[in-house]
Amino acid sequence: MKRTLLSVLGAAMLVAAPAQADITLGLAVGISGQLAPVGEQARRGAEAAVADINAKGGANGEQLKLELGDDACDPKQAVAVANQFASQGVRHIIGHLCSGATLAAEDVYGEEGMLMVTGSATNPQVTEKGLGTVFRVCGRDDQQASVAAEFIIEQHGDKRVAVVDDKQAYGKGLAEEMTKSLQAAGIEPAYRDSLNAGEKDYTPLINRLKDERIDVLYYGGYHPELGLIMRQAAQAGFHPQVIAAEGIATPEFWAIAGEAAEGTLFTYAPDPKRNPENAALVERLRKEGPEPDNFTFYYYAAVQVVAQAMDAAQSDDPETLAQALRSDTFKTIVGDLSFDEKGDLKKPDYVLYRWSNGAFDYAQ
Repeated sequence: MKRTLLSVLGAAMLVAAPAQADITLGLAVGISGQLAPVGEQARRGAEAAVADINAKGGANGEQLKLELGDDACDPKQAVAVANQFASQGVRHIIGHLCSGATLAAEDVYGEEGMLMVTGSATNPQVTEKGLGTVFRVCGRDDQQASVAAEFIIEQHGDKRVAVVDDKQAYGKGLAEEMTKSLQAAGIEPAYRDSLNAGEKDYTPLINRLKDERIDVLYYGGYHPELGLIMRQAAQAGFHPQVIAAEGIATPEFWAIAGEAAEGTLFTYAPDPKRNPENAALVERLRKEGPEPDNFTFYYYAAVQVVAQAMDAAQSDDPETLAQALRSDTFKTIVGDLSFDEKGDLKKPDYVLYRWSNGAFDYAQ
């Protein structure tokens, strides 16, 4: 009788025991607004990573799930998304997509002790606040601006260079770092200006650039504005060599600028599609939707490092994961990644790309 009672109680306890809960990752990207195409690529990458990791058993023995937060790449909306995640008990964030949104939202994550890993926010200040739980799997604007500056110095050192930004954290940061790099080499920009993002007519800027006899335009900002500038410049018979950063690494740039975009250069991370180890993933993503780009792969990698840190630490505690991220090297589809104390990559890499015939490829 006693054995039977114990058996019944034991069975009841097994039935009543709760199953392990999924680990929720908050995905904070802009899937509305002008940068929606870029946000969709980031979402595709994160979703693909979660699916692949779950198929192999999850992270630290638990399944992952994504909770989407659309910040439209707007700082105010980003804070709202961050607060919503915090109120929901989400402790791990993939994103944000844009630097301005990231800088605004990460203060919430710091106060709440949440982990954030972005695949695209490149403004140096993102990791300069000392929050402790903020990381990025991409490089910084000061690093990629120096690559572009080196090219300008070597190839156009005797030309008249203009530096223009869109007044946003990402674009302004790029332009400031470019100006510093040029000045360090003894080159003073012939013209420096800022524009208002979202405008439709950039004729005054173009006329000023023409008056200043600008040969090379370095632009810090996103694809919608530069696409319009280049289309309108071509219509005005003005064709400077334009150099930008990964903010124009989307087919939408060519769709806006058209043939005027031919020869445009920009800095970006090396292309993961060139790695044979990624062939199966690339083929799958191509079958499922539009051509995947670096935003797809870097958000895939952001999920990978979080999941691998959970495995290494045997924990999902944000502080513990932050320690693991600083201690280990993580194998991802964009390469082996390791982080310094700030949360930046120890070995970031940038290369130069060129737009031609509606697509971009390595320039050198």
